[in-house]
Amino acid sequence: MSSRLVKIAALAVTGSLALAACANRGGEETSSANYPKKDLTLVVHAGAGGGSDLTARTLAKEMESDLGKSIVVENRTGGGGRVGLTYLKDRPADGYSIGFIPVEVAMLGHQGADIKPDQYTILGQVMNAPATLSVPANSPYKTFEEFIAAAKAAPGTITVSNSGAGAIWEAATLALGDATGVTFKPVPYDGGAPAVAAGVSGEVKAVMAGVSESGAAAKDGRLRILAVMAPERVTSLPDVPTAKELGADVVIGGWGLMGAPANLPAEVKQRLADAVHKAASSSTFKDVMSKAGNSPMATSPDEATAFAQAEFDRFGEIYKK
Repeated sequence: MSSRLVKIAALAVTGSLALAACANRGGEETSSANYPKKDLTLVVHAGAGGGSDLTARTLAKEMESDLGKSIVVENRTGGGGRVGLTYLKDRPADGYSIGFIPVEVAMLGHQGADIKPDQYTILGQVMNAPATLSVPANSPYKTFEEFIAAAKAAPGTITVSNSGAGAIWEAATLALGDATGVTFKPVPYDGGAPAVAAGVSGEVKAVMAGVSESGAAAKDGRLRILAVMAPERVTSLPDVPTAKELGADVVIGGWGLMGAPANLPAEVKQRLADAVHKAASSSTFKDVMSKAGNSPMATSPDEATAFAQAEFDRFGEIYKK
């Protein structure tokens, strides 16, 4: 009799545990189904006013109407993207911290930082941005050829601002130097906007930045864009030649993904990915990106994840040289 009671008690405990497990799973599903319950934070690695910030804020506004919650943009600058990317990586994977993930996610891991694409949940690629070389409006260099000639005459002295040490625009400066046989003096700032401001003020001789960052200053006469490092001329700057047209065989630029910390719950990931895709496909976002000179995109999480890993591998080969 006592043996039978033990068996019955064991079955009762097992059943209770099973019911509890089901209840817990059901609770998680309900939580995901009700997501989001509160406002979100969108982390941007660069300062306000730059190309990444413009992209992130435009997307956030579009996503708010879809998710039904406010999205607060938080600029965490420094280290050529290290500060913002590290902060995003270390946030809870609960869907309430998302971020703009720049090309530097594929670069910094090869420069000693604990940052690589597989440390994030990638939600989709949203834009591409070619590099531009600009000078202040009152610069004595009127053309790309004049600028390169001056740099060759004074190696290592021509200052070129960029968005941060180890970031894509510093890499673009070095790539341009390799293509032209010139040694520039890169000067890092915390984002594209302050880098452009340094050029406008004459603090540096030139600026390496994305089209969206230099384009506005060029349109109102504060900067003169000498070349764009794209495969072909961009629609927003039809009169600006490509570097390749001018004899410098260099094509380089930035790109942007949307993401979150790794291991995001599947249901939350899908909800956010859908919101990102819808926002990136909107006419408002496309219009803002195109006017800024960037190429708007709206890829799937799988496509964007594969792209980021391929870029990580590509930069790995570049940094081996």
